[in-house]
Amino acid sequence: MDYELDKSRIPQHIAIIMDGNGRWAMERGLDRSFGHKAGVEAVKRITTECSNLGVKYLTLYTFSTENWNRPAYEIEAIMDLVLNFFEMELFTKNNVRFRMVGDFGRLSDSVQKKIRYMEDLTAKNDGLTMVVALSYSSRWEITEAVRQIVTEVNDMQLPQNILKNLKTGGIRAEDITEDFISQHLQTNFMPDPELLIRTGGELRISNYLLWQIAYSELYFCDTYWPDFSEDDLHRAIASYQRRQRRFGKTEAQVEVEDER
Repeated sequence: MDYELDKSRIPQHIAIIMDGNGRWAMERGLDRSFGHKAGVEAVKRITTECSNLGVKYLTLYTFSTENWNRPAYEIEAIMDLVLNFFEMELFTKNNVRFRMVGDFGRLSDSVQKKIRYMEDLTAKNDGLTMVVALSYSSRWEITEAVRQIVTEVNDMQLPQNILKNLKTGGIRAEDITEDFISQHLQTNFMPDPELLIRTGGELRISNYLLWQIAYSELYFCDTYWPDFSEDDLHRAIASYQRRQRRFGKTEAQVEVEDER
């Protein structure tokens, strides 16, 4: 079933928790790694469709910092898939730019090298930006941001307006704004997601973009990620478009603003 979408109200940033690969495989009597392979095909489908719809940013939760606790063979299989994924024509064919967020240092040398290569190769692509959250968790990201701020304070590398205060007695509490913190997050190059989708039937956020999704619309579905189709994506966007985004205001206030 196709959904009639308002092309003028397509979310510019969609974030997805791609859940259900392992359960998809196990229900078919297969090893969990087969579910991850099928999940790559879903990434190709959804990235292409997002590009066609005019989405500007697609952030995919690929591997969390907590996932390092999984069996070694499964981690190895996932990382092999990551390397193979970069060989796809998806990026050049659809003018897709690649970016990564996450704990880069925990990745193998081969994965690090391939990520740098893909970021450089696609740097001039100006269509959809695909952001892969790899070895990522939100608490890790926020902790790293605080560490970076402390390092900048110690090394006197802050913006001039804050540096002036630091030289005369220390950083002021009012210098720590939401924008200041956002600038120190790894995601500082893109807007916050308007829509967060989680597949697989679970109803939790799993330590994903906690700062960034403060006002995102959340959409949960039972479909396992390998089965998530273009129609499922349209259904999620249609749900988003039926909602009124109020950002703390009343319904009446938003309606007045919409009429202006």
